[in-house]
Amino acid sequence: MAQLAAGRGDFTVTATEDLTAITAATLGGYDVLFFALTTGELAFTPDQKTAIVNFVRNGGGFLGAHSATDTLYEWPDYGAIVGAYFKEHPWTQQGTVLVEDQSHPATAGLGDRFSILEEFYTFRDNPRPRVHVLLRLDPASVGGEGDFPLAWTGSYGEGRIYYNALGHFSETWRDARFQQQLTGALRWLARR
Repeated sequence: MAQLAAGRGDFTVTATEDLTAITAATLGGYDVLFFALTTGELAFTPDQKTAIVNFVRNGGGFLGAHSATDTLYEWPDYGAIVGAYFKEHPWTQQGTVLVEDQSHPATAGLGDRFSILEEFYTFRDNPRPRVHVLLRLDPASVGGEGDFPLAWTGSYGEGRIYYNALGHFSETWRDARFQQQLTGALRWLARR
């Protein structure tokens, strides 16, 4: 993310793997909390969980990428924030992503579809009834069938949520289309 911010001038990124850095006081200095490639049960204290919930509920943005849905299964508030929990990744291959909402800042300019090599996720429960889907997998492109949302927006209290299931491969993070999605999402989450 720091590379995405470089040269754009309209946002600054602070990256950390130190979970103790996430507190009510530190979150107060940010517009968006981004879980990038997290996984498993992160060792947040009850106070930190309350701080995260309050940050988002009170208007902060939350951005999750790829395995952010494979995170914190034992914390229901987190599941409500991110929108769904990972089930499996049955297709790791080239696939077609359909753009359902071409007008959102995260998807504007992508056209109606694009092809990408990715580890495509499915979720325990289809998030569609709870979120606004921006991207979905074209199941025929991977030999499957069904409805597989890949990126969505939502709200939690006064906060805005954006999740994108893409991002397994480093090549995806270097892909201009993916970078455009994340920067558009960051601006939208921060209300810029």
